[in-house]
Amino acid sequence: MSVPVRPRLRFAPAPTGLPHLGTARTALFNWLHARHCGGEMVLRIEDTNAELATTAHINQILEMLDWLGLDFDGEPVFQSERGALYDAAVARWLDAGQAYLDEGAVRFSVPDDGVTAFDDIVRGRVEFPNASIEDFVVRRSDGSATFFVANAVDDLDLDITHVVRGEDLLNTTPKVLLLRAALGATDVPTFAHLPLIVNKQRKKLSKRRDDVSLTSYRDRGVLPAAMVNYLALLGWGPPDGTEVRPLAEIVELFDLVDVNAAPAMFDMDKLTAINGQYLRSLDDAGFAAAIQPWVRAEPWGTHLDAATLSDVASLIRERTRLLSDAPDRIAFLFAEPEIDPDDWAAAMAPPAGDILDRARAAFSSADWNAATLHATLRGIGEEYGLKLGKAQAPVRVAITGRAVGPPLFESLALLGRNVTLARLAAAQARLVR
Repeated sequence: MSVPVRPRLRFAPAPTGLPHLGTARTALFNWLHARHCGGEMVLRIEDTNAELATTAHINQILEMLDWLGLDFDGEPVFQSERGALYDAAVARWLDAGQAYLDEGAVRFSVPDDGVTAFDDIVRGRVEFPNASIEDFVVRRSDGSATFFVANAVDDLDLDITHVVRGEDLLNTTPKVLLLRAALGATDVPTFAHLPLIVNKQRKKLSKRRDDVSLTSYRDRGVLPAAMVNYLALLGWGPPDGTEVRPLAEIVELFDLVDVNAAPAMFDMDKLTAINGQYLRSLDDAGFAAAIQPWVRAEPWGTHLDAATLSDVASLIRERTRLLSDAPDRIAFLFAEPEIDPDDWAAAMAPPAGDILDRARAAFSSADWNAATLHATLRGIGEEYGLKLGKAQAPVRVAITGRAVGPPLFESLALLGRNVTLARLAAAQARLVR
């Protein structure tokens, strides 16, 4: 009875720029399959391009994995430290007549006939006629090995059983397989080439045109758990149709055979909606802690104590979709609001002046709690034949500067009587100017 081979995958980023959405999705799918199958994921840094690969970029990859919560097995493998293995492979091909010198570089001699084929979990059977593959460079004139060599040698040396990567690398696969066979390998890894990620115009995501940097989404306030959940949906979907769920459940359900070959559309609206669900699942203290870095960056939030921030956070948690939105939504509680001119014009049509006057008079002696303030303003509105939504519009704009915001009466309770009355008076004065 044969012993099943333990799956061993590799996440192999090139540290030549900021980690992007496609890089993160590839890391996640490798990690999900490894954890689902009880296997391992190796981190292999493809840093053979000395001009572009930098320590800063390597650190950014490590930070990305840490932020997403994706661990790897063993120590990172750096291709820049494995040159001797690549040189030995090239020498072997030269000795066997499978490679030749060409103006200082070494090219692999591709057979003229036959096909190089492999089975892909996502794309099915894939075949490349050898006649369509040029004799390709395996060692540059500067002595460095090319991408194809490093991949073939390392996948063999590291016992990689599954190669899960983007569709854009599909055309490199036959060259790697030719080199692998020339090294004496009789088997091939299991391949899964993931679908392209496209924008709403169905064009491939481009760093020149689209916001693809993972750091950008982190800085805008996407929670790592929400980002992982959303990235998992870019090409894969749970069989029961429930898209927002804990990572442990995603690991349990994930299967590469369920990955769709069709392009996966990146939808910022969907990402922020999912992020909003994760934010709503936090308690007041957890949500307050999450928005704290953004609040602390504001002049009025520098010294805000934790208890006050927790009270305020409860007002906006239900409607917040990005953490970076939070300061703007609560700023009116700690600084003079900036009046939106369009909201002012819409809210201050008659009888707004009378409502402000009546509200100011009633609020000056009312019990200062949300329920009483709510009942008071509702009663004023009824006297003018207005529902509460219409009656509170001028008060909201006077207090917050905008027509939409956190629950008004809970906000007034936190803001306090004196500040509330002062802002109502300022609004009245602005009306008569």
